[in-house]
Amino acid sequence: MNPTLVPHASLLQVLIFLLAGIALIVLLTSKYRVHAFFALLIACFVVGLGVQMPVDTVIATIKDGFGSIMKSLGFIIVLGTTLGVLLEYTGATQVMATYIMHKVGQKRSALAMSLTGFIVGLPIFCDSGYIVLSGLNKSLAKRTHTPMVVMAVSLATGLYAVHCFIPPHPGASAAATLIGVDFGKLILVGIAMAIPAAATGYLWANYMGNKLPNVVEHEDVIVQQHIQLPSVTRSFLPVIVPILLISLKSFLVIDPAFSNEWLTMLLSLGDPVLALAVGVILAFNCKRHWDKSSLSKLMQEGVEKAGGILVIIGAGGAFGAVLAATKLGDRLGEALALNSMGIFFPFLITFVLKTAQGSSTVAIITAASIVAPLLPALGLATPNGHLLTVLAMGAGSMMISHANDAYFWVIAKFSGLELKAMLKVYSVATILMGLTSLAMVFILSHILA
Repeated sequence: MNPTLVPHASLLQVLIFLLAGIALIVLLTSKYRVHAFFALLIACFVVGLGVQMPVDTVIATIKDGFGSIMKSLGFIIVLGTTLGVLLEYTGATQVMATYIMHKVGQKRSALAMSLTGFIVGLPIFCDSGYIVLSGLNKSLAKRTHTPMVVMAVSLATGLYAVHCFIPPHPGASAAATLIGVDFGKLILVGIAMAIPAAATGYLWANYMGNKLPNVVEHEDVIVQQHIQLPSVTRSFLPVIVPILLISLKSFLVIDPAFSNEWLTMLLSLGDPVLALAVGVILAFNCKRHWDKSSLSKLMQEGVEKAGGILVIIGAGGAFGAVLAATKLGDRLGEALALNSMGIFFPFLITFVLKTAQGSSTVAIITAASIVAPLLPALGLATPNGHLLTVLAMGAGSMMISHANDAYFWVIAKFSGLELKAMLKVYSVATILMGLTSLAMVFILSHILA
């Protein structure tokens, strides 16, 4: 089914109800704390009915959009979330952090935590990663006499940089699916974009954090200890192997004449679903003896965590399908000179949504739904243009993290920082990270031109 807009709706009418839908999403999620799924679902009806689509067409379009994105992302999100849960439980994250700290040195403890956040954040959501590593972070701050705000923001921005750019994180995954970007290429290029973003966050944390008075009293911290922590190799493999497999499939082109059964099997493992499944299997190897109750609880936790994310992504896909049905891209392309805006348009849309309602995931999914039909008008309707679009939205979804962002309060709560210090150091860091990332995407756009 491919529903189209009833011809009576003008471009002005479409724009009015699009803005009304966006305003409703922001209002419901930020002020009234309505779950993003319901906010996006209501917005679908506001836009669809507002532009005179029949009710049955709106419902059919919502179902098609929801089902399409579930088909593409359902397994990826569930497996990615489960991988993160297993790495937390087995202590692999703690092993990775300790190893990085040993290599970098205690004198550069803030840098060690930034690097740890970056690597641990590849499979683990930023808020979960911060909670898991907060005990170690506090212990290091006390031992090295480093201001807590420097340590906290260094860790937080390392986690945040990869969260906004790289699958299997939900925002980047959904945007890649809606826009049409190969996961392997997005992972590799996203990592390259996330490195300067994380470095910017670390440098700002050191510069501004050391200027503020260190008002946090370092309490005695008990870092969770496991009976038997996994080895360094076992801890890193579940993170590294899936990335390598997905990247190989994306970049390795094999002549069919030279292909063989083993090579074909290796490349098939580069499918994101199979690659993440391999990561989950390797994560099981981080603990030698499993009992049924623990295993069952962890599997259930992974699925339940993924469920909350999937319904938001599905609703975002439904909203995108409704917008596509309005032919908004064709109409705006005829009426406005969007070509001159290029990557700045998706960046600005995502930035405004992120700042207004707080969630990077909701911001990038909503922005992808809006931008997808506009790609030809923006001059981004090529494979490289699609990649640049998702990266620009990732940069926009970084800024500005402030008091309406749940991650902001996770950092403040688990580090004991006051609101003033959080705003001066962390919130400003997210602005600088977003602008740095936009500059990198802009440079990349000229390289790929």
